[in-house]
Amino acid sequence: MKFHAIVPALVLLGVASFVGCRKVPLTPSSPIPSGTAVFRFTRAVRGPVELSLDGARIPVQQLPKGAKSLVVKGLAPGKHRFFLSSQRETFSPDQGELDMGTDKGIYQVTLTQKLESVLYGKPDPLPTAEGLPGVTATLVK
Repeated sequence: MKFHAIVPALVLLGVASFVGCRKVPLTPSSPIPSGTAVFRFTRAVRGPVELSLDGARIPVQQLPKGAKSLVVKGLAPGKHRFFLSSQRETFSPDQGELDMGTDKGIYQVTLTQKLESVLYGKPDPLPTAEGLPGVTATLVK
């Protein structure tokens, strides 16, 4: 039995699966300070990203070309409810609870998927986010 055609096919399949799988770090590369939450996305997010924290909309500083993480600073210790949304992406988990400790911050990997939808006309502009005192949110590369 000859395997001349099977071996190159298996090699190409192995290379394609290795190249196609992108690794997202499950732990942060450096310690996250207390009062900070980092949402690490599995793919680049173009935005605009909307963040609601404890029922208040937080203004998010957007990047024009996309970002890999959303960094929220200034959170008080305790439990905080969040909700993430976007017009171009879907998130999982898109809502949940963060339990902020006094000694370290939170790092959460968030599955991100492109949302291709067709909208006719322009959507109504959202009202400006009121925010919480001392809390900032920024998309970073």
